[in-house]
Amino acid sequence: MLARHLLSLGYKVAGTSRDGDMVRGANLDRLGIRDAVTIHSMATADFRSIIQTLDRLEIDELYNLSGQSSVGLSFDQPVETMDSIGGATLTLLEAIRFLGRPVRFYNAGSSECFGDIGDTPATEDTPFRPRSPYAVAKATAHWTVANYREAYGLFACNGILFNHESPLRPERFVTQKIVRGAADIAAGRADTLTLGNLDIWRDWGWASEYVEAMHLILQQDEAEDYIIATGRTTSLEAFVATVFEEFGLDWRRHVTTHSGLIRPSDLRYSAASPAKAAERLGWRAAAGAADVARRMAAAQRDGEAWPGKTGNS
Repeated sequence: MLARHLLSLGYKVAGTSRDGDMVRGANLDRLGIRDAVTIHSMATADFRSIIQTLDRLEIDELYNLSGQSSVGLSFDQPVETMDSIGGATLTLLEAIRFLGRPVRFYNAGSSECFGDIGDTPATEDTPFRPRSPYAVAKATAHWTVANYREAYGLFACNGILFNHESPLRPERFVTQKIVRGAADIAAGRADTLTLGNLDIWRDWGWASEYVEAMHLILQQDEAEDYIIATGRTTSLEAFVATVFEEFGLDWRRHVTTHSGLIRPSDLRYSAASPAKAAERLGWRAAAGAADVARRMAAAQRDGEAWPGKTGNS
């Protein structure tokens, strides 16, 4: 989605993978931008590989969205999670410093870094209390970015994004699991959907709006960190109810819970104040959790790559 947004602004967009020749690019195909994006081989754990790639491409902006992206999986793969997030961020920043070019660097931060802060909405000044290997890795990357900004003068920023969803999510993310589960039940392929704790609360937003904020962060005069969120927190139970309603189903008749699906030290409540983004970037989220649920359900039900296929919304 970020690539699509940048292309709409006239950017030349390049992506990287450990083996660029083997990238299937299914999401690029779904978004209709496969031929507009070049893919290059680059290993984020290999300093030489990064230096060579960045030097060849002569980039102006670097968006670091790589790394193991599942909180649940991080409990099973903590070392890979730290290496692919914390280690990769450090290597990228050191490569930019070594090249000495005015590259603007965006790092994908995470609301998971805040941990359990009760009912108080997090701000950019809220202390981190990470409660998963994923959150620890993201916190490490966040402070590495801050250190390189302060110590070396790099234009390096963190976007602390709260939950952002789209039909491109894989099924290991609970929102997509819910949507596909409801679709299977509606089609008669299944009768029940098993989930973990429904009494968790998150700030869910629409991912294509959030990539606009990512870009805006790198267009500012000063490098700073920003929370990107809707400012509205919703329960997972409410998300489930909205999705099932879109398929003409009563979720209470089909959803069961199992303690084995509850993560160790999971967060019950997560809330954010995106006031800084509104004031400095002029960015505000339009879609809330109910909109996200309806749009993802529509994409699954109608077989669309993107609901409505119009613009960035």
